[in-house]
Amino acid sequence: MTSPNELRLLPWSDPEGRACYLSTDDANGYLSRLADNTEAIQLGMAAELLEQASDLLAAEKVASGDLRAVARDLAGALRTTLRVAASRGQRLPQPDSADPERGDEGPRLPASAFV
Repeated sequence: MTSPNELRLLPWSDPEGRACYLSTDDANGYLSRLADNTEAIQLGMAAELLEQASDLLAAEKVASGDLRAVARDLAGALRTTLRVAASRGQRLPQPDSADPERGDEGPRLPASAFV
């Protein structure tokens, strides 16, 4: 059986909101490329939303409904960005052993926080 560390967290969920994973050795396979493209689109949309939010916050007067909407959209973009970061972080090569001069491997984000 494939261990969870060998699965790729995909940038979408199933209809019930559960995380989707891909088990493959082919980083150039159709689903891997689709996931890569989806992540790129999601990150681009998050960057555009951040720009829009910055413009909105720079305005002198902003309706409370507009602030709520941008906050909701930013929360969704942050959730998506964290999922992409978790997926990419899980695919980074792991060192064979910790660097004794550094002490530990540094901070790690729990993957379960992004699922």
